[in-house]
Amino acid sequence: MRRLLLQVFGLFCAYSWAFGQAGTEKQPIEITATGDTNYQDGLGTAHGNVAIHTGDADIYSDAATYNPKTHDIFAEGHVRIYRTAGIFVGDRAIYNTETKAIQAVNMKTDKQPFLVAGDKVTTISEGASMISNGAFTTHDSSKPDFHLQAKTMRIYEKDRVIFQNVTFYVRDIPIFWWPYMYQSLDDSFSYMISPAYLSSWGPSILSRVTMPITDDIKGVFRLDYRSRRGVAFGFEPDIRFGTDKQSWARIQTYFLKDENPDINRTSLVRPDISEGRYRVSLQSRTKFAEDVYGIANITKLSDEFILQDFFPGEFQINPQPDNIVAVTKTNPNYTLTAIGRFQANEFFETTERLPEVALDVKPSPLFGGPIFYEGETSLAELRRSFASGSTFDDYSSLRFDSFHQFSFPNTYFGWLSIVPRVGFRATYYSETRDLGKTIFTPSTNPLIPDFIIPDSTPLVKGGDKLRTVFNGGVEASFKITRTWEDAQSNALGLDGLKHVIQPFTNFSWVSSSLSDPASILQFDRYQPSTQSRPLDFPQFTSIDSIDSWTIWRIGVRNRLLTRRDDSTVSWMDIETFIDVNFDNPYDRTPYSNLFNRINFTPVPWASFGISSQVPVFEKGFTEIDTNVNIQPISKLQISLAHRYLNQNPFFDNSSLYVVGGYYRIDDNWGVGFSEQYEGTTGVLEQQRYSIYRDLTSWVASIGAIIRDNGGGVKEYGLLVTFTLKALPKFSFDLNFDPAGSQQTQ
Repeated sequence: MRRLLLQVFGLFCAYSWAFGQAGTEKQPIEITATGDTNYQDGLGTAHGNVAIHTGDADIYSDAATYNPKTHDIFAEGHVRIYRTAGIFVGDRAIYNTETKAIQAVNMKTDKQPFLVAGDKVTTISEGASMISNGAFTTHDSSKPDFHLQAKTMRIYEKDRVIFQNVTFYVRDIPIFWWPYMYQSLDDSFSYMISPAYLSSWGPSILSRVTMPITDDIKGVFRLDYRSRRGVAFGFEPDIRFGTDKQSWARIQTYFLKDENPDINRTSLVRPDISEGRYRVSLQSRTKFAEDVYGIANITKLSDEFILQDFFPGEFQINPQPDNIVAVTKTNPNYTLTAIGRFQANEFFETTERLPEVALDVKPSPLFGGPIFYEGETSLAELRRSFASGSTFDDYSSLRFDSFHQFSFPNTYFGWLSIVPRVGFRATYYSETRDLGKTIFTPSTNPLIPDFIIPDSTPLVKGGDKLRTVFNGGVEASFKITRTWEDAQSNALGLDGLKHVIQPFTNFSWVSSSLSDPASILQFDRYQPSTQSRPLDFPQFTSIDSIDSWTIWRIGVRNRLLTRRDDSTVSWMDIETFIDVNFDNPYDRTPYSNLFNRINFTPVPWASFGISSQVPVFEKGFTEIDTNVNIQPISKLQISLAHRYLNQNPFFDNSSLYVVGGYYRIDDNWGVGFSEQYEGTTGVLEQQRYSIYRDLTSWVASIGAIIRDNGGGVKEYGLLVTFTLKALPKFSFDLNFDPAGSQQTQ
């Protein structure tokens, strides 16, 4: 063997020397074999475990012939070609040592992360191959779960694959056929075909193709068909620009001629809607300089129901999109912002800012001393524009507002933190309301402020006005700790226990020059909420609803800390507080509800939370929100939640139960469910049930959804999902999860 190897190697070294003299051969070729070798008629042949090494290619076969004139190596029998670009395996192949072109028959190739096989493989250029009667898959198996079978495939390494006359197979079952298909190997390319069904849509097909248009622009093309609504299409470019591509813009368009715009699967009455329906939106962030950036968030809709009908996920999160353009200059000590907010959709009420300029000064030491200063100053042209068709009067005003506050944080006796504060605010309005000519009856409910005037009240203008506000207060807190190293329990997740107790208090006093803020036109106004309101400025942002108050908040925080995974974690947090209302225009009872918040994570696989407020000394409303998340075994996850609300003057009573879970039966099967039940009405509002199947390279699921929209109106849907785990990014998808705002539907 050694003598034969040397003879063959010497023979081909001689060839290399001769070709080098002719100036044609650029690299040596090393050939070894265990069988017969000879050189005849200008051709070198080798048999038996042939190994050829040339450049970045290693070729192995049962037999091989080398033609030094054409630089072709003809290999046959168990051919394996290894190159940095990939692996080629087949029966026969021709490899050119100069062009690195490969011509092969019945060959498979591994071009991570995909696999290709075909009757004939031909290299058409450096890094590009043509495959006849080829199969394409990402499933590394002799019997792949899926593959694309094409008459011809052109593969451009790390770039794209172009198919002609291609059929998509799941196992041996043909699913879909395309005359032509383009598959990018770039992460920015994907396409999705979604068979869908909803009661309001009928049987539907939703499709989405995402592809790079330029190096800086990625586009999404949508083409949907709903049997009850018709054809819809859209285009959504995603653009990166500016220095280091730190600026971006996303445009979303969607158009359809709705064949049945009167379909309404809700219990609410709708006005007539035109057949021509659309949405056009822009979201962008532009970096003008290191400390200057601009944002835009603009949405134009054909009608107020298009998101609800065709984008239910977005509708549930943001039913009334805003329209804002802003430019901000940042600084370690201040932020300067110019804002424009306008009513692009007349069917939504909007508080317009045309424009507003605001300067926010962050808390900073005054002249480097112990006293801190913070402030806010803004100038705005404001207009409250009600929805079209409303009988309410729009109103507007020029507002200049300037707030300044000083604080003196300090620690006494090494443990007592005290922060006194004093502030001043002046606000000028070019237009107000004349209360002497306005007739309205304040509510007798102590939780509804006197200054809330119904929007239906006719507006009587009262001219300009200056309001001044003085505020003062003090915050104080201290901490007490104790440690129990012997608190050890695997069941409770304890490795030592440290208890931190922090009593705190906050006294807030505000005096306004106006005895009744009802004369102020409400722009940044009081918003009904079940949560406790901030007592401090500038955290209290309802500028036009400021009234005189004197409130004392007292409470205590308890934190229980333990060690886990070489770090300190919170085992339990409890915060309890109550407000003493000496004079509170937003809650005219002497004492507020008692607030209590508990978060308990005894072990990594279980967490519990309760947020509650209950009336203790006075009449009020009750709210208790509870959530539980547990994973008792590795295969089972369960979540439980309950929201209870009773006697709140702004919101309906509610006792909402939400339960969900997922159980992994084995490595291949899983089931999931989610239900939502409203106890006050006795309505099972939503039901979702799914079965999941892991198909090695696919994850498939099938399920159903039932929504009860009230008034006897229900909506039904089927959920079918096929999702690939790897490239190509191809999927059949139907997912009505309202949390997915980026979904096709």
